[in-house]
Amino acid sequence: MTDPSRRLFLAGAAAIVAAPAIGKGAAAPRNPLVRRRADAQVFRHGDGWYYMTGSVPEYDRLVLRRSRTIAGLSTAPEKVLWRHLSTGPLSGFIWAPELHLIDGRWIMYFAAGPSGGGEDVFRIRTHAVVCDGPDPMTGKWSVLGQLRTPWDTFNLDSTSFVHRGTRYLAWAQREPGIDTNSNLYIAPLATPLTLAAKPTRLTVPTLPWEVRGFKVAEAPAILARNGRLFMTYSASATDARYCMGMLTARDDADVMDPAAWTKSPVPVFATSTAHAIYGPGHNSFTVDERGRDLLVYHARDYEKIDGDPLFDPNRHTRVQHFRYRADGTPDFGAPAANGPIGTA
Repeated sequence: MTDPSRRLFLAGAAAIVAAPAIGKGAAAPRNPLVRRRADAQVFRHGDGWYYMTGSVPEYDRLVLRRSRTIAGLSTAPEKVLWRHLSTGPLSGFIWAPELHLIDGRWIMYFAAGPSGGGEDVFRIRTHAVVCDGPDPMTGKWSVLGQLRTPWDTFNLDSTSFVHRGTRYLAWAQREPGIDTNSNLYIAPLATPLTLAAKPTRLTVPTLPWEVRGFKVAEAPAILARNGRLFMTYSASATDARYCMGMLTARDDADVMDPAAWTKSPVPVFATSTAHAIYGPGHNSFTVDERGRDLLVYHARDYEKIDGDPLFDPNRHTRVQHFRYRADGTPDFGAPAANGPIGTA
């Protein structure tokens, strides 16, 4: 179960436009970048703006902010795009929004369930809202519909990306007959909410670090680099045990073939007690103003939680640079301590 993609980053974001370098004396990003925003997605669009969305602690609305700089996201005004409804399947928890421009329209995926209490509030399904204009900050947003998959089961954390001319959706879902909370799936898209082919199950959480508290693989995010696709994802319960795994495929592989993907046997990003950063995950990727890769994720800066971790509000959005090993795979290192972000 997600604590949001949720996430897209392809080959340095081909749509990026050049931006002026940060001048002397300009603010540098500090962690946490934005407080109380979990499941954060940050990306730099072709209009030169950085856009950011994420889950709010109240789980009741979809929000968006933008800035010309990464650091500016900390204080950028936040627009409420849409609020959950008073009744029905969109009246409860709103989780893990993710914004994409698809066929000229701004689409925001999110997961939602009904209100009313009990287990029914976790009847979570993926939905989308759509903007009626070219500016997602000023346009009017309305419900587009629900994602249809082969099973009417718990699903969330949808991300969309284009690879070799085909648009895909990757998401997390509970599949009947498999004793897990969620697995990862991929399929090409016919429309933003319609699959063009039967989905492929990419991975099931089975390793010890994927099944602590809950058996979870969720929050896929795509990074295209060095002739490969890297799909990061999050695993285990949403407390300090939460961590990131990674699947890797060759750029020229059939991404619908599960055998094309190799799973890292160990977490690629996990709690750092030395830096006092706990439960990092639900990541996305972007680049800084100089084009250097940035990992975006949420984490807490304390370990002890009273009650359900999902209702602890202090999962903050954080960013940090990362590097690549000699074999071309990303090395995310350890979650950096609070304070100014440095370079990898």
